[in-house]
Amino acid sequence: MAKQAKAETIEVAPQKEVVTKVATPVKPTKPEWEIKDRVYYLKGNKNPLTLTLPGKHTRKHALLFFDEKTGKQREIRYATNQDSPLVDEQKGEVTMGHIRFLKGSLTVKKEQQNLQKLLSLYHPLKGKMYEEFSAVAEASDDLNILDLQIDALNAARAMDVDFGEAILRVEIGSKVNDMSSKELKRDLLLFARSNPELFLSLANDENVQLRNFSIRAQEMGIIKLSQDQRTFSWGSNDRKLMNVPFDENPYSAFAAFLKTDEGVEIYKSIDKKL
Repeated sequence: MAKQAKAETIEVAPQKEVVTKVATPVKPTKPEWEIKDRVYYLKGNKNPLTLTLPGKHTRKHALLFFDEKTGKQREIRYATNQDSPLVDEQKGEVTMGHIRFLKGSLTVKKEQQNLQKLLSLYHPLKGKMYEEFSAVAEASDDLNILDLQIDALNAARAMDVDFGEAILRVEIGSKVNDMSSKELKRDLLLFARSNPELFLSLANDENVQLRNFSIRAQEMGIIKLSQDQRTFSWGSNDRKLMNVPFDENPYSAFAAFLKTDEGVEIYKSIDKKL
């Protein structure tokens, strides 16, 4: 009888248990108040000799800050001998100060933390009458303007003369009639650089060329606009073409009319005479 083979036993070293660690999400830290000199300026490019902001709560000027944590309104005032601009955190007698802008701006030194916090965090007129200067925000605004200027200049450079004439006519009127193509191109680029937002708006306006077309036709006597600017007619026989809707620019209305079925035929007739 055959002998059975012994089963071979293999020993395995004990394995360490692998524990997968789950990363704890990092909570965003609240930006800290930075101790530095701060500059505030009046909005709208205003620079009066002097302008005084209200520095305490009155019936005429409500200086209140809504505290979202407590759900309560907190009174604010500028007291030169107090660390906080919040009235409920001020102690003892107070010495009131003036918040005065000179020629449109106010520089507050880093030592005047109470005034800085009042103007930067609590005053209800921030964003309405004045803003705090920010180099980052200023750089961002400058970058946006430069991007607009580049887009406008590229569009002006690639634009054909007729379309450029239509845009310039909006800006300088009938003076475009006496300009050479080089003068027109130059002024078009200058317009794009000085007012890029308006230029791009006009460049994307499908009616600009039709308005220019209408004005040229009127200047050449092909069509006529009545003295009250309410009726367009043929220059040759006074036959009425259209009535201008109330409270609309006559040339904008005529441009819209030229896109209608009836207006397309009139456009073709005018175009042959131009």
